[in-house]
Amino acid sequence: MGQSSGEAPLGQGELPLLTSRPMATVEVSEQVQAPTDRVWDLISDPTHMSDLTAECMAMKWTGGSTAPAVGARFRGSNRNGWRRWSTACTIVRYQPGVEIAWDVTSGPVAVAEWSYHIDDSAGTGHTTITERFVDHRSAAFRVTSPYLRGTKDTDAHNRHNMAETLGRIKVRAEA
Repeated sequence: MGQSSGEAPLGQGELPLLTSRPMATVEVSEQVQAPTDRVWDLISDPTHMSDLTAECMAMKWTGGSTAPAVGARFRGSNRNGWRRWSTACTIVRYQPGVEIAWDVTSGPVAVAEWSYHIDDSAGTGHTTITERFVDHRSAAFRVTSPYLRGTKDTDAHNRHNMAETLGRIKVRAEA
């Protein structure tokens, strides 16, 4: 069986340390009345998305990276109310015209994987864009996260922000 992203396989039935529940996944989709290439242009480079996202204020390439590609790194500067924090991100999947995904860490701690996927499989010239969040936080980090991020229900908070972000992408793509 193949491995993805160079991750070491876990033993059968073995969970990562400090995990007490399955990782939450939140997915939100939006229908956009625009061709996929127009939508892709808006999401293909995360450092150009800060005016579209609900929580991320800025993103900047780091570690010598200058463009999106698997392995490219960037830093995200985020805010929720008066709270501010930054994250380190590494692109883990990049398929032009289809998908971009990145892992997020805070220091040495895994936080999440974020991704955008676009689809025109219906052949209508319209695009479905899906934003996905997969929670990689340990149980200990989930306990402290509400104080750091300012939200008790991460899934609901992310779902709301994802819908807002996709709405902004829709408006921009359909303009």
